[in-house]
Amino acid sequence: MTVLTGPFIRLHAQAENSSQPVERALVYRSDTLPVMLIPELRIYDANRFNYLKARKYRRLVYNVKKTYPYAVVANARLKALDREMAQMKSKKEQKEFMDAAEKEVMKEFRDEIERLSITQGILLVKLIDRETGRTSYEVIKDIKGGVTAFFWQGIAKLFNNDLKLHYDPEGEDRVVEDILTAMEYGFI
Repeated sequence: MTVLTGPFIRLHAQAENSSQPVERALVYRSDTLPVMLIPELRIYDANRFNYLKARKYRRLVYNVKKTYPYAVVANARLKALDREMAQMKSKKEQKEFMDAAEKEVMKEFRDEIERLSITQGILLVKLIDRETGRTSYEVIKDIKGGVTAFFWQGIAKLFNNDLKLHYDPEGEDRVVEDILTAMEYGFI
């Protein structure tokens, strides 16, 4: 799709699922100059980041690569469940559907999730919040009820985790956000 916005500028729209950057062409007299969006590159002051040693950073990259796909799958499944649940009229029908969905997820992911370390579990809780916009506690409460959410919060506390953790991309989780951005652009 080409859009003319004035006598000198012609814009080209990008398909939504395209991985190419949005391209624009600036036309001035007889010259055409390409204009492209490039990914953000953050540059860190070495003195500010001296606490983040190479080994610790590599371990964080490994943990993010291992847990992020689960958060993406959780987001997709939750969206599908929300759509299905919205169409159901009775509470009994919804409960049966949720029980079947829970059994399917447990059958598919139980072994893999049980093998996650405590650090990876904490990271997964935060990444689920990042992807879904809801904490893991809220997700469990919406799906299974408050008593079940309270029970799982207690179990999580035994392992130094908290299902109510929020993802903070500008603060505590800034390095994780940078790793995810680098993964998105294929740098990692």
